[in-house]
Amino acid sequence: MAALIAGFFVTALLYASVGFGGGSTYTALLALSAVDYRVLPLLSLACNIVVVAGSTVRFARAEITPWRGAIMLTAIAAPAAFLGGLTPIGQSAFLAILGASLLLTALTLVLPSQASADSDPTRLARFMPLLAVPLGYLAGLVGIGGGIFLAPFLHLTKWNSARAIAATASLFILVNSLFGLAGQLLKGGAERLGAAVDLGLPLLIAVAIGGQIGSFLALKYLPQRWIRLGTAALTGWVGARLLLNL
Repeated sequence: MAALIAGFFVTALLYASVGFGGGSTYTALLALSAVDYRVLPLLSLACNIVVVAGSTVRFARAEITPWRGAIMLTAIAAPAAFLGGLTPIGQSAFLAILGASLLLTALTLVLPSQASADSDPTRLARFMPLLAVPLGYLAGLVGIGGGIFLAPFLHLTKWNSARAIAATASLFILVNSLFGLAGQLLKGGAERLGAAVDLGLPLLIAVAIGGQIGSFLALKYLPQRWIRLGTAALTGWVGARLLLNL
């Protein structure tokens, strides 16, 4: 249990440093620890909520969040996240989708993440709401927030400034995690909720502390490129481990 708590702490620290929640890696760490796969999304989505809630509030207070666009993307994705949480899935399919999503996560972290507030959005920017639907569904299905996949596309299409995209991804992760968790709770019932609560409290404390430290380090000391590469390395390694164990 101590190793799992340490893994959650490090994951939250790294992901919070680059503005994300870490749900996919939490899920993978639990899977590698032989926790019942049906409980994994409950814990991962709850940890996501703990990590990104603070950053979402900070972005809002700083008036960085582009509310019109962010709410549109999030509102479209949230019902899909709820449906994803309700969807039954077998263990092999669950782990395969999770492993693949982790490798894609690692790839997104090494892609360029610069966008200029002075540049005009490309024509593809208008189609970003269509992308929100599958990302929302994936969020609820395997316990990720989806923002880490959304953000690179927003950057590539020059949807908004880099800070506005980070704020949008944070809100996207928070709301998708809430709706996905609601679907998972309805699907799993009281028994799985009880199992998640028994295991989850020390993990939630670990990600709460790690997330705060990660945000502080990112602002004060560590270059973003180093943090992103370190997070990509961790995520890619865990994803490869999952796929090799299938």
